[in-house]
Amino acid sequence: MIVIGNWLMVNGNGELGVVELGGREEHTTNNRMELTAAIKALEEVGINKEFVNREVVIYTDSKYLILGITAWIHNWKRNGWKKADKKLVENRDLWESLYSAAVGRNIQWKYVGGHKGIAGNERCDQIATGFADGGWPELFKGPLSDYPISNILDIK
Repeated sequence: MIVIGNWLMVNGNGELGVVELGGREEHTTNNRMELTAAIKALEEVGINKEFVNREVVIYTDSKYLILGITAWIHNWKRNGWKKADKKLVENRDLWESLYSAAVGRNIQWKYVGGHKGIAGNERCDQIATGFADGGWPELFKGPLSDYPISNILDIK
């Protein structure tokens, strides 16, 4: 299973399929939306029983997300959700939700540069921008063979 970027999921049980996810919140930040995207993607994976014991690879252009879930969160939890400077961790609610969705799963967190021409990341940006601008972008769900972006699996 591969989860790409913010809101796009490519999965497979023989035949690959694409599920685009998206949404918006009023008065939020980019970091909150990056966390929310990862949570929603893992929830989507979680409802598909065929993927329960499979590896999940999450590609994201957010170093905040990767470092937070792979390194920082352990110290935050140990220190009562305080950072090294003794300030409270921002977005604790989402970090706790993400940790709950991720714990016990085989997840690889991989960084991809934003705005580098990576098709999946560019599509995620289009979806996020569409929602941020108050629109409701059309989201795709179906077989990879019907997906309009032919190089969606090219991750360089």
